[in-house]
This record gives sequence, C-alpha cells and structure tokens, in this order.
Amino acid sequence: MGICRRVVGVAALALTVAAIAPAWGRHGFPRAGRLGIVAAIERAACTGPAAPRAGRAAVFKVEVLLDRLAISPGIIDGKSGGNLSKAVAAFQRSRGLKPSARLDRDTLEKLCASTSSPVLISYTVTGEDVRGPFTAEIPASLEGMARLDRLGYRNAVELLAEKFHTSEETIRLLNPGKAVDRAGTVLTVPNVADERPAGQAVRIEADKSVGAVRALGRHDELLAFYPASIGSAEKPAPSGTWRVLRVARDPTYRYDPKFRFKGVRTDKPLVIAPGPNNPVGSVWIGISKETYGLHGTSHPETVGETGSHGCVRMTNWDALDLARRVRTGTPVAFLDRVETVLSTDTRAARRDDGLAR
Repeated sequence: MGICRRVVGVAALALTVAAIAPAWGRHGFPRAGRLGIVAAIERAACTGPAAPRAGRAAVFKVEVLLDRLAISPGIIDGKSGGNLSKAVAAFQRSRGLKPSARLDRDTLEKLCASTSSPVLISYTVTGEDVRGPFTAEIPASLEGMARLDRLGYRNAVELLAEKFHTSEETIRLLNPGKAVDRAGTVLTVPNVADERPAGQAVRIEADKSVGAVRALGRHDELLAFYPASIGSAEKPAPSGTWRVLRVARDPTYRYDPKFRFKGVRTDKPLVIAPGPNNPVGSVWIGISKETYGLHGTSHPETVGETGSHGCVRMTNWDALDLARRVRTGTPVAFLDRVETVLSTDTRAARRDDGLAR
C-alpha cells in the first residue's frame, strides 16, 4: 500500500518565527513548575509589542489557535520551526495579511480574535486510554515490523500525545509529578478537543516546494492546511493531477521488493499489520497514481523535516482530518514550483504559503 516511509536528510524550511526567543528554563518553559507553565501559556499576550518576545508560551498558544482553525502547525510543543512558519503564512494569506510567516501584531490579533476558548483544558485519563493493548517495542526494520500482529501505540502517553496533537515530552512538561498513564489522573492538555471547522474539499493540493497540503473549497477558499513530507531526492513524488480512489482507516501496509527501499534487504513481499505505528500510520488515502497516496506516520516529529518515499506523509491527526474532507474522485494536484509573483488572484498566489521571502 504505497511506497512511503521515512527518509532522513531533506533540509527543513528556514525558521521564520525564531524571533520568539525563550529566556526561560531548560525546556523553554518557566522554571516555576506546572502552574507557572500553564499560567504563562494562558496569559501569553495577543497584542502589543511584547507579544513576539513572550517565548515558548506564546508559540504554544499560537500553535493551539492555528490547529483549531484547521491550519496545522504539526506537533503542538511551543517550539518555533518550519512547520509553524508555514502555518502562520497560510493563516496570514487566508486573512488578507502579507504572508511574512512572522508573528507580528496584526497576525496575533486576528488569530486571537478567532476564538474565546482557553488554550489549555483539563482531561481525565480514561480506562480506555490505558487499557491497550500496546506494542512496547516497535522494530526499526520493515522485516521486524512484519513479524508483529499489531503496531499499536507504545504506551498510554504516546496515545494521549497523539490525541491532543502534541508530544510525549509536552504532556509530561505540562503535568510534572503526575501519573500520566493512570486512569483517573486529571491532566492539563492542549485544547484541541473540539473538531476542526468542517468543509468538504473539492480539490487537494500537495505543494512539493512548500512541503504542505491544502484542502480547498468550492470557491477556492482554504479549508485546511497541513505540513507534509512530499517525496525526496531519492524517490520524488509524482507531478500532475490524480484522483482519490479510496480511504482506508487503520490500513495494512504492503511492501513490494521492487520498491527497493534503502536499508530494506528482503527480496520477498512484506505485509505489516495495522496500527498507528504502521509505516503509513492511521489512515491511507489512495490515489489514481498506482502505489502513491497521502497518509499518516508513526513519526510525527519528522513531518516536513525529512523526505518520504514518494508519497505525502502527514501527522496521523492531520491525515485523519483530511480523510474526512475527501471522497472518491476528489482531485489531488501535485505542484512542482512556487509562484514567485504575488497576486490578488487566489489560485496564482496561494502556492507560496510557507515561504517568507
């Protein structure tokens, strides 16, 4: 099912929100413990010249607000990076602002005006969250994966991190001293519990130059934006327009030896069981280009930072969000180059969402 798997070595987009420089503890959050972290995130300024200097708490707040608008920053962790820059630029363009990818005053004000909901919420860990079954050890090789009957979450913390679009590190930082994997524990988590805005896509763009996927509506409006790894120098993604053939949730992954993935030594086909740590993650969106598709990943931290084996790799939660917006026959256009001349025409201008020139 596809020819996609993680490939290390493709350079990430330059960090254009690095001006938000933390001056805090070892992890970039306040040294005062969980209450200090939570308070700093909740009171992070939305206006005024101090906002861009507010540090990791401000970045965290921006990430949550963008995620809730279906303009995904990837992992919500308060860290500046290429995926956040892409998302900020996409938000700016969608609101008629200059797509600088910088968190200026106008951008912050418009972003914060989008919701009155808190950035953090309390969540009580359920029995289902901790029940499993989990797959404690995930082999690095496809051959090793093929010996397992399920590639589930490694533990409850990984499950919770994915549920709230964040990292295991962040879950623990927000909840120091808590048994985060015990049913009944009340955790502080990013407020992404509400579903992102709905909208059926009439066209999908996989922009290879930017490293992003856009879901577009009937009037060419941006419904959703996701950072993505789209092909690599070793295995480029296709060019042209294809169509969605099917959506498979919790897919089985099939490896054909003719793919000749680097580091895979088997000369026999492999069948890898379903699960969120499957090479194509929690969902596969197959297209009319044979063996290619859009899918999730077991390594959300690599999305947009490393290449893929030709396909379009997103975080599991973004791939699942995209899956609900498409249907059989939805066009998927693979874009090869970025428009260099800005235009008021949406179709001509939207292709440079992630790049700050």
